[in-house]
Order: sequence, then C-alpha cells, then structure tokens
Amino acid sequence: MARHADSLESLYVVVDLPVSGSDSYPSVVSSALVIELVGVGKTFDGGISALQNVSLTVPTGSVCALLGHNGAGKTTMINILSTLLRPTTGRAVVAGYDVVRQAAKVRSSIAMTGQLAALDWQLTGRENLVMFARLRGMSRKNAHLRAGVLIEQFDMTHAADRLVTTYSGGMMRRIDIAAALVVSPKVLFLDEPTTGLDPRSRRSVWDLVSALKGHGVTVLLTTQYLEEADVLSDSIVVLNEGRVVESGTADDLKSRVGMSYCTVSPVNPDDLAKIVAVVADLKDVQADYEENTVSVLAPNGMATVTEVFRRVDQLGVELVDISLRRPSLDEVFLHLTGKVTA
Repeated sequence: MARHADSLESLYVVVDLPVSGSDSYPSVVSSALVIELVGVGKTFDGGISALQNVSLTVPTGSVCALLGHNGAGKTTMINILSTLLRPTTGRAVVAGYDVVRQAAKVRSSIAMTGQLAALDWQLTGRENLVMFARLRGMSRKNAHLRAGVLIEQFDMTHAADRLVTTYSGGMMRRIDIAAALVVSPKVLFLDEPTTGLDPRSRRSVWDLVSALKGHGVTVLLTTQYLEEADVLSDSIVVLNEGRVVESGTADDLKSRVGMSYCTVSPVNPDDLAKIVAVVADLKDVQADYEENTVSVLAPNGMATVTEVFRRVDQLGVELVDISLRRPSLDEVFLHLTGKVTA
C-alpha cells in the first residue's frame, strides 16, 4: 500500500462534484471547520436516549476518531451527520450545510462506508465500482474510466474482474471504500472500517486513510481499536452513554487524565509471574506476556517506581528496564469510561 499515498492524486482528477449555479458552493460558516455539532441529542421511541447534548468540531482535512464501547452513540452520530437520522435536539452542520434543512447538499458532499460492505455480491469488483459511479450520475464512459483508476489505485487489478464473493475481508473493504470515492467527497465517514480484518489488511486501510487526509479529505472514523485511533487521528472524541466525556489529541488525553504507570521488564520472561505476585496489592496491575512487561498504576510517581524496584530487587530478579510512563490510550479509555473495548 506504500504507493497509494504517492498516486492518490489520481482519485481526484477524473470527476468533480456537480455544479449547478452559485448554490453548489457551501456557505461555510468557517472554512477551517467541516463538521460542527452544537447540543445534538437523539432520543428514540420509548424514551431511549442515544445522544445527549453533544457538541464538537472537526477541522477540514483532518482525521477525527470517535471512541466508545458498543452502544455509546458512535453509529447514531454518524447516521445523523450523514442525514440517515434526524437529531431530536441541537444542530449539526457538515461541509457548511445543515443536516436537516439542507440534507441533499450534505449528501452530495459526503461519502460513507458502514460496518458491512455495501456491495452487490452478484457483481465483480469492477462492476460494483461502475454501478456506483453510474448511480452518482457519471456517463457510462466516465464510470468505466473512474473504476479503472480506482482499481489501480487500490491495488485490485488482479481481482477486479472476479465476483466479490471470492474476495477476502481486506479486499472487500478496499473495494467498498473505493466505491465511496467514485465522486470525490469533502467528508468521508468510516464506521468501524477495520472490524474483522487481519492485521495486514488493517494496516492497508490505515495507509489509505492517511493518504486521504494528505489530500484534504476530512475523515470521521468510529473504531473500537485504540491503536487505530492513536495511529490515525488528529483528534479523538470519547463517547460514553451518549455523552462526550473527553476530546482532544491522543497526547492531550494521555496528559489530561493525570495518571502515570510504572513498567517493569525482566531479563527472563519466566519471572513475570513472580513480579505480578509481589506487586499484586498495588493498583491496576497489568501483565503483558507478549511485550514481557508488568505495569502498575503509579499515583505517587517516582515514589511508586522506587517501591516497585525495592520489591522486585528483594526477589533477586534481574531487570532489562524499569520506568515511569504516561498511560496508553487503552488505559485512558478505561479510566474515562470504566469499560474495556471489544
């Protein structure tokens, strides 16, 4: 996928959004912001509250990650921003257009992929792309040209003329995202785009998202993978029970929670169990056998490190390293929501 970033410009030279008079250009309140929510709430029948007083902004050409456990309100927010749901309260603006009063103009400015690939299983990858291009108003000739560009760009030449039912999960996701880009969007909504993908396919999607950002496309990404948000996002919004509990960059969130951890790595991995036992009475003990580390919450900073070192030294365990570190995004998420991700 390394060549994707180099040639991504070809995604934006075949066709532009339709223009029909001066109304085609968004009356953007601020050109620096492409998404803005003010006091947005959503209540479903039966009084079920999915979102409560949500306010946030997303700058143009950035990647914003929405984090939250199942039922936190991530998909509801995406559905409101993409005009699939109307908010019960508040106001949402996308690309300068109100999602309720100017829904058609919002839809002409966005693209979206859901958790499941929206493809016709009886068609090939190429035929799917041509179909989506035709649905977006392209001529037959331009639709085929666009499909060819996207197939090459997404490294799918070898499989373009096979039925999508023969595709792996990663290949299917690439064609699904390509279909969302047949017309260049201002905003791309990705609802858990790497769920169920193997690590290699997940990295391929990450490369693609990074390349899109480099060409001015704003990406709003929902994910339950904390590493994904850490790697890709310029900003993070943490949702819990329909409310925004924290927002900022990954570094902001890690600093703001005011926590630190003492991490110990023994020379001999067999000593991990001994270390866990000797610090078991301390807070939030975590053993990572793949990374060969034991971490404990360090509420007293270096004093906690000194205490951990004293205990481990009494065991006679030789260490590779002992250090004080900031929390990971996983630990921040757990602290903010009290729940682990899937």
